[in-house]
Amino acid sequence: MGGNTGFDNGKYLAEQMTAILCRAKENGNKLYLEFGGKLQDMHAARVLPGYDPNVKLRLLQGLKDSAEIVLCVCAGDIERRKMRADFGISYESDTLKLIDELRKWELEISAVVITRFTGQPAAQLFQKRLESHGIKVYCHLDIPGYPNDIETVLSDRGCGMKPFVETRRPIVVLTGPGSGSGKFATCLAQLYHEFTAKRKAGYAKFETFPVWNLTLSHPLNVAYEAATADLKDSNMVDPYHLQAYDEVAVNYNRDIEAFHLLCAIWTKIKGEPCPYRSPTDMGVNCIASGIVDEEAVSEAAKQEIVRRYFRHLCEYSQGQIEYSTVKRAEELMLRLSLQPEDRDVVRPARQAAQEAMLHGKGRNGIFCGAAIKLKDGRIVKGKNSEQLHAAASVVLNVIKTLAGIPDPIHLIAPEVVNHIVHMKQDILKGSYSSLNLDEALIGLAVSCNANPTAKHAIEHLIDLRDCEMHMTHIVTPGDEAGLRRLGIRFTSDPFFATAELFNDA
Repeated sequence: MGGNTGFDNGKYLAEQMTAILCRAKENGNKLYLEFGGKLQDMHAARVLPGYDPNVKLRLLQGLKDSAEIVLCVCAGDIERRKMRADFGISYESDTLKLIDELRKWELEISAVVITRFTGQPAAQLFQKRLESHGIKVYCHLDIPGYPNDIETVLSDRGCGMKPFVETRRPIVVLTGPGSGSGKFATCLAQLYHEFTAKRKAGYAKFETFPVWNLTLSHPLNVAYEAATADLKDSNMVDPYHLQAYDEVAVNYNRDIEAFHLLCAIWTKIKGEPCPYRSPTDMGVNCIASGIVDEEAVSEAAKQEIVRRYFRHLCEYSQGQIEYSTVKRAEELMLRLSLQPEDRDVVRPARQAAQEAMLHGKGRNGIFCGAAIKLKDGRIVKGKNSEQLHAAASVVLNVIKTLAGIPDPIHLIAPEVVNHIVHMKQDILKGSYSSLNLDEALIGLAVSCNANPTAKHAIEHLIDLRDCEMHMTHIVTPGDEAGLRRLGIRFTSDPFFATAELFNDA
């Protein structure tokens, strides 16, 4: 893509802020605004070149005099330590990270709601941890028959049994670490309490994807389906919107399926028809207004679909998902006539593995390759050896290339490598002697003291952020930690780097 900017953050923020403030005013200055997706939206940053991952935080900062935030996290996700894949941390840890991040932006957190609570021990410990830091915590029990048994939902045994979250500002933003966190159910409980107390309040949804005013087949909307393939989400033409306005709008199945519930609840507890005629009406999404380069956005979205395909292949190989998710990813690839090799770094990575095999330079008979595409379009390869993992090799090769350092020159002093190997193998009794990327980065930093070339090269690590990378093997923990720190967008083929079942290299 050559680093093309396809998105204007300033233009988008201006329109989005105005839309939210107008919606709050229409609802008597008490709006429960469900934030779909994640606050730090790495998916949006990948599919909208130029999109600032913190743009939602910037939006909230612009609304901070009018808004407060309620975080929702599902007790079951805490109990089973569900992971946020783009950061490699649990939902519990991501909630803590979110609180820290919001505070840095001087945003007010009213409370944390632990949803679908049934006494899970891990959730109780999490509640105590938050309360020890002075954060209000509310536990919301499951409602029997939710969401379809409206009589139970709208009773003292339903929304009435959920404690009311005290708020004081016109806009209450409900967000969480990921999908299924119970934001919608929490909004319904709040509306029930507000309406029961004869107070005016409204509900709206702020969901970046799918983009309602782009076509169903637009790569940006298909990329959203790829991102939620494990949830079995699918985009649909909003039938309510089509009937009400004779206008095609794109929404996704869960919002469309839940719309009748919102309408029925609104009518029952408010005594008047729901003000929204469609799920699309419910939304306040202005994301399309920020797109300034349609071609760049479409290409970025296609690349994300291929990335998701590789990720699902690896997750299936590791026993984390069902094969139906892989099949869904394949179907989305076919819809846009995409191939795995459309990702520019795939073929070079596989070539590097072949070169390692031809030259007999591998590790324990395993030959791995990796390739990184620089922002100027150049592709740099690396392969594993007795000293380095392929990920470590390619990163060192890249910073040599960027710094103009000849390939034969060592960045990490041989004695430093020897000391690390000695510690890993002889002292710590590890199974592997070669340096993973995280270890190589430490070795590089140590070498800077005596090696001016290494000191020059290390400054170019910052240039690797958002570069694309592919490996011929599933990433190991030590490589993954280094890649995340560097901000490299990596994929891999679904093959293990070793025959051993446990690998902590």
